[in-house]
Amino acid sequence: MTEPATLPHQAPSIRTRVRRVATNAHYDAATLHAIIDDAYLCHIAFSDDHGSHCIPTACWRDGDHLYIHGSNGSRMLKRLMERDSCVTITHLDGLVMARSAFSHSMNYRSAMIYGRFELVEGDAARHAMETFMEKLVPGRQADVRPGSDKEYAATTVMRIGLEEAACKMRTGAPNDDEEDLSWPAWAGVLPFARVRTAPITAPACSIEAPDYVKRWQE
Repeated sequence: MTEPATLPHQAPSIRTRVRRVATNAHYDAATLHAIIDDAYLCHIAFSDDHGSHCIPTACWRDGDHLYIHGSNGSRMLKRLMERDSCVTITHLDGLVMARSAFSHSMNYRSAMIYGRFELVEGDAARHAMETFMEKLVPGRQADVRPGSDKEYAATTVMRIGLEEAACKMRTGAPNDDEEDLSWPAWAGVLPFARVRTAPITAPACSIEAPDYVKRWQE
């Protein structure tokens, strides 16, 4: 992935300023990039003449943009170039068990990105799709059949800048009120982690698994 020359602290906009538990807010590019790079899916909220929608889709980052792709006929992709949208990513890291029911929380990493998507065309679109393949499984792009001109012509690639974005994160133990510390209930964190399991070879595949597949669980 292409990295920018600097990772500046971004001043929040009216849309991105975190007001609820503002101490958990982060506006720097390094945190935003890390959250995006750890994601395979994002959710995109937008509106059209039929109402409001929030659709999950695959995503990846290259430099200071988040990329998506889809069919040329996608209703969502057409709307995203006409008006602003909001992209969200969330990672759940743990359930925070406090002594009081209303003091429970979650440990998480989240990002919200506002703006308007733009079309990526020509060689830039092909490069973006190759970057997507390498993001999914490093080393895979060199093995697979390259996309044909017809396949690329039927695919729309889009990107959104990361200039207007905010992250919100929580880590650590529960924050019980002082009067609840003596209550006889277990307190702590029940961690969550994304786990890779063993690869499953397709029934019609007789090719020995390449190293990047063998390393999948690592």
